[in-house]
Amino acid sequence: MLMRTDPFRELDRLAQQLMGPGTWSRPSAMPMDAYREGDEYVVAFDLPGVGADAIDIDVERNMLTVKAERRPVTKTDDVQMELSERPLGVCSRQITLADTLDTEHIRADYDAGVLTLRIPIAERAKPRKISIGAGSGRKEISG
Repeated sequence: MLMRTDPFRELDRLAQQLMGPGTWSRPSAMPMDAYREGDEYVVAFDLPGVGADAIDIDVERNMLTVKAERRPVTKTDDVQMELSERPLGVCSRQITLADTLDTEHIRADYDAGVLTLRIPIAERAKPRKISIGAGSGRKEISG
């Protein structure tokens, strides 16, 4: 069923205003999509308004961590803010990667506010054919 309106949208907005922006010790959520495309997994994070220099990507064993910080736009003295709904602060996401992924060759691209990570499937995890060798005939067992 497709929902055209979200009855909890205002409640979420109010909760976010009361809790304040995300911090490094308490980051807010980061929306993402994950899918398989050929021989790699693709993970895309929405990070509108975040500069590439404010994104931190780490992999430790099989734990992928992405942190980003949306900083306020620098204002001059003659600017008066009328409305500010875009969230500022730190957002973060951690993903446990399967052992079948090659974490040594992750590629990251950032374009139009979307961070895209491409994680190749490890060679050992790809399906392969096993050939059957022909025997050299009968063998006797002597004892």
